[in-house]
Amino acid sequence: MSVQRIAVRIQAEDPISRLGVAAQLQTRPELRLVEAGEADHADAVLVVADSLDQGVVAQLRDLQRTLTSALVVVVSALDDAAMAAAVECGVVGLVRRSEATADQLVRTLGAAVRGEAAIPADLLGRLLQQMSRLQRQILDPRGRSFSGLHQREIDVLKLVAEGHDTREIAARLAYSERTVKNVLQDVTSRLQLRNRTHAVVYAMRQGLI
Repeated sequence: MSVQRIAVRIQAEDPISRLGVAAQLQTRPELRLVEAGEADHADAVLVVADSLDQGVVAQLRDLQRTLTSALVVVVSALDDAAMAAAVECGVVGLVRRSEATADQLVRTLGAAVRGEAAIPADLLGRLLQQMSRLQRQILDPRGRSFSGLHQREIDVLKLVAEGHDTREIAARLAYSERTVKNVLQDVTSRLQLRNRTHAVVYAMRQGLI
């Protein structure tokens, strides 16, 4: 039985980098390289850059907005700010150029396509520390979380998930019914959700309830 190969598009700042990476990967049986015109059919886009400067970040945001492909970045220099920007742009795999062997790229691309984050252990530790500082210093004082929800919004959604109606939720949280309705309307509007049921599903997927 034939194994489904991963369709990969390579995007680089210069043709030498693109051709060099393509030369490493084109003989790998796990992968199938596709051209820019076939981008819509790519399982993953491999972006090769020296650093995640504003131009590269803009490209990543454009890719995130227009494609459903998994995003993997090969980069020479990566500081904490750039790493956070990459994650915000939907990047699920990061590889240092110095470690970008064919085997490593195949492993990272495979993990990314499966929906698994593939980040070097030391970078992951730095990212988690950075997220912790952000939550503690910026989000917590504002009653916010990484999900984009305020604590009172989470409280309301938990009660909705338990089957309580607006009146019961208002009584339990000491809010007016109007406040409860406004909270639900704000959540569905801000996160572009269809209704309160969709909002509950969103909160469950975020692991909030």
